[in-house]
Amino acid sequence: MHSQLTAQRAKSLPLGSALSRCGLIMLVLVASACTSGSSTTTTPTPARGAPTPSGPIKHIVFLVKENRTFDNYFGTYPGVNGVRVARDSAGLLVPLQHEQDVIAGDIDHSSGAAKQAYDNGKMDGFDQLPFFSAHTSRSRRPRGPYDNNSLTQFYQSDIPNYWTYARNFVLGDHMFSSLMGPSFPNHLYTIAAQSGGAIDNPQTNGQAWGCDLAGEQVQIKATDGSTTLGNACFNFTTLADELDSKGYSWHYYAPPSGSDEGYIWSSFDAIKHIRYGPDWKYVVPTEQFLSDAAKGSLPTVSWIATPFNVSEHPLTSVCIGENWTVQMLNALMQGPDWSSTAVFLTWDDFGGFYDHVPPQHIDTYGLGFRVPLLIISPYAKKNAIDHTPYEFSAMLRFAEDILGLSTLTSRDKRANTMMGAFDFTQSPRSPLVLRQRTCNVTTASEETNYED
Repeated sequence: MHSQLTAQRAKSLPLGSALSRCGLIMLVLVASACTSGSSTTTTPTPARGAPTPSGPIKHIVFLVKENRTFDNYFGTYPGVNGVRVARDSAGLLVPLQHEQDVIAGDIDHSSGAAKQAYDNGKMDGFDQLPFFSAHTSRSRRPRGPYDNNSLTQFYQSDIPNYWTYARNFVLGDHMFSSLMGPSFPNHLYTIAAQSGGAIDNPQTNGQAWGCDLAGEQVQIKATDGSTTLGNACFNFTTLADELDSKGYSWHYYAPPSGSDEGYIWSSFDAIKHIRYGPDWKYVVPTEQFLSDAAKGSLPTVSWIATPFNVSEHPLTSVCIGENWTVQMLNALMQGPDWSSTAVFLTWDDFGGFYDHVPPQHIDTYGLGFRVPLLIISPYAKKNAIDHTPYEFSAMLRFAEDILGLSTLTSRDKRANTMMGAFDFTQSPRSPLVLRQRTCNVTTASEETNYED
């Protein structure tokens, strides 16, 4: 959820770094989003005897990828609330164009940009969002409805394995990001059902967001709507703390510091008592998930944050990103923990891409725009479309309900249950091992060549 804008905008500070993968050389843009929260907590002492979940689910996996809306990936999927057209800023209905696998730039998806796209519920401001060019390292205003790539979508042929998961498990078409803004605050919701008031990405040109950089600032919004700059290192209670208190195991699989731009999505770096406490040992390299899954040593709860090149964030190949997801899920399905696991695969924010469903305003911070959701488990219903409204806090509520934990905030307390996506009376379904595709990735182009 990188938002590369002009230096004047505190929310988006451009950062360029060369990336090379499968012959593709790209600039990596780091978006700016703020997160804050001043509430404090003490790390609970782990219980001596950890309870065993009474139901069939013993392992819960939250896999969070980057910057896609539901219409961008599944707008053409049969039976969902999806569209093939968009309303542009001129009030016209225009076709959503076929998106390229790689685009050489990043659409503004800061908190301010999200409000602009939302336009008081008219959902017609996406085509006016600034576009940060990877070629010029500058932000520019769109010259037409398709100039910033926002009014685009993928087809089944572009992401066939994601569609295969949808046909065999559960596709949610009313999953919303928790906050109307970019990555940093939304990732915090995936661990704590809050962002501490942060509404954008931290103001930094560095390779980390959170406690690593002393004095790093982020835009904080109070419940009365006022905003101020605050420290991007927080100390509120997270689901990991609740797991500790009951003796349950957890890992946060993420790129280590200094190894990859994807470290910015390692959310526990922004939680002081975890970043500088004994629990930091549970934040491990992303690749360790493959060996843990193969050995059958997955913890009770896993979060997976992606390396940048496989995140599906603009500037990266969606094909390569989908292949990586397949690799991770194949490792799980071929390992001994598959029969007792529930996976929630989602994307952290809208990334500037179009979606036609106006998000509900439930509090000062959100909801944000719809994002894809795939629920994958041997107990998930087959070929089901779940129309229940969710946000990231609902995933935490699922873990809390399964494990007998208390809720963290008002968000997870009032979240809709995800139990309806499962059929626990059925026998565990067999693994669905998929084949990775051959990705024909070329140098990213900034030319859209879309038909008006």
